[in-house]
Amino acid sequence: MRIRCAILDDYQQVALKMADWSAITEKVEVVSFSQHFNDENELVESIRDAEIVIVMRERTPFGAPLFEKLPKLKLLITSGMRNASIDLVAATDHGVTVCGTASSSEPPTELTWALILNLARQIMKENDSLRRNGIWQSTVGTDLYGKRLGLLGLGKIGGRMATIAQAFGMDVIAWSQNLTKERTDKLGVQLASSKEELLKTSDYVSIHLVLSDRTIGLISEKDLHDMKSSAYLINTSRSAIVDQQSLIKALHENWIAGAGLDVFDIEPLPKDHPFRTMPNLLATPHLGYVTERNYTMYYQEAIEDIQAYLDGRVIRTLI
Repeated sequence: MRIRCAILDDYQQVALKMADWSAITEKVEVVSFSQHFNDENELVESIRDAEIVIVMRERTPFGAPLFEKLPKLKLLITSGMRNASIDLVAATDHGVTVCGTASSSEPPTELTWALILNLARQIMKENDSLRRNGIWQSTVGTDLYGKRLGLLGLGKIGGRMATIAQAFGMDVIAWSQNLTKERTDKLGVQLASSKEELLKTSDYVSIHLVLSDRTIGLISEKDLHDMKSSAYLINTSRSAIVDQQSLIKALHENWIAGAGLDVFDIEPLPKDHPFRTMPNLLATPHLGYVTERNYTMYYQEAIEDIQAYLDGRVIRTLI
């Protein structure tokens, strides 16, 4: 009898096409779910017989109460090697091994620049005006050349952001709690003396930080007030880094020129959420890592994780 493997949140219904699952199907029955389960009881009912579950990033949280309801679960695989929505302590307590996969930093970098360029040149608005009403040139774009990009975080993605910004002729400043001058000097970036300096002097502020106890709510109402009224805030990292109610207020009252968001507190974004109707917000449905290359990597390495599990081995465990 084959063991059961459930793939969650396969929105585009591509998981079974992105890798060669035949390597494990003799021993494993693989089932993919394209719908997101908002109701935990419905989720449990759908995957209660699964010994293996594959999750895509942080689309479906796995906390202690969920582990308790899934006694058959033995292997949980997440795309990437970090998933803040999985309670690793609870997983261990319930005898569940949590493994991950590699993940490329290029796709979220590219999406961040797509948001910045779109906001700067009002591409969505111009496209809609041209297609719907035939209006020719309704806005005057803002420049990137000569402007300042403020980076909150200068890791892999932040470093790539800095290099591309410099190619555009932008001045780049960066800040995070542990950022060193050695790191900024290596990339030709100015080290901000404080978060406040970065926010007050930047024309575009882009967040590239890991979600942790130190970064939750890092951008507060006061911080949004500190930004220039002509500035844009970009968040392709994690929504909880920015106080969401304060951001809604800032956009509604035009404290800043606008924002580009790829991450939200509730995903998928509810129909009645204010972010869905704000004219100065450019929103994408958490597409940062959604590319063919990343998906192929995720699912192929998930298969490798399963093969190792079937052989009594463990690889790529999350710590």
